[in-house]
Amino acid sequence: MKITWLGQAGLMFETRGKTILVDPYLSDSVAKIEPKNVRRVPVKEDLLSIRPDVVLCTHDHLDHIDPETLDHYLKTPGCLVLAPIGGYKKLRGLYGPVHNYIWVTSGLRWTEGDITFRAVPASHSDPDAVGYILSAEGKNYYITGDTLYHEGIFAALPDLPLEAVFLPINGVGNNMNAADASDFALRTGAKYAVPLHFGLFDSLSPESFTHPRRVIPEFYKEIVLP
Repeated sequence: MKITWLGQAGLMFETRGKTILVDPYLSDSVAKIEPKNVRRVPVKEDLLSIRPDVVLCTHDHLDHIDPETLDHYLKTPGCLVLAPIGGYKKLRGLYGPVHNYIWVTSGLRWTEGDITFRAVPASHSDPDAVGYILSAEGKNYYITGDTLYHEGIFAALPDLPLEAVFLPINGVGNNMNAADASDFALRTGAKYAVPLHFGLFDSLSPESFTHPRRVIPEFYKEIVLP
């Protein structure tokens, strides 16, 4: 399993010949509506030529479902696209019935070959937001998506040992701050915790995330779990 941070909440998983993109944001489209949120890290252009097998969307906010980014990936037919209702409708409308679109709600499970995706709750300003647990190569990876710390999330998590949890730490826009994110990660029991949602629109330091088994990612580099 190779995992690469794409910046913001974006991740790329590569496993057994399959490429999975999660919430890729590789444009500056947010700045067009929120000028203060101009990206501080240039786009790595070669990432735009990837041909993903699966695109996972956690919710319908522009830095998670970005047509300027997804145009590079979804204009070629044949992708599996998982998204909650807002993103599901938007992407079907933009790209037509050339992909296999799955309307995701919390509790859904989808198996694609030897990879399983499970949708779990998130507590965010998009009421349809979800997180995902990706299971492959005998390990489980929890991508929370944008969320606050909410007790109801833990009650809904499947009883699976988690290799890593990937979660926001920016503390704005209905996301956890670093302190709550650290407690959230500990509560999941995940072996490792990877902070996301920092450094693209802000100067937030990931050092504020004090989880004892943190793995701090770098833009566009592989996330190596010890």
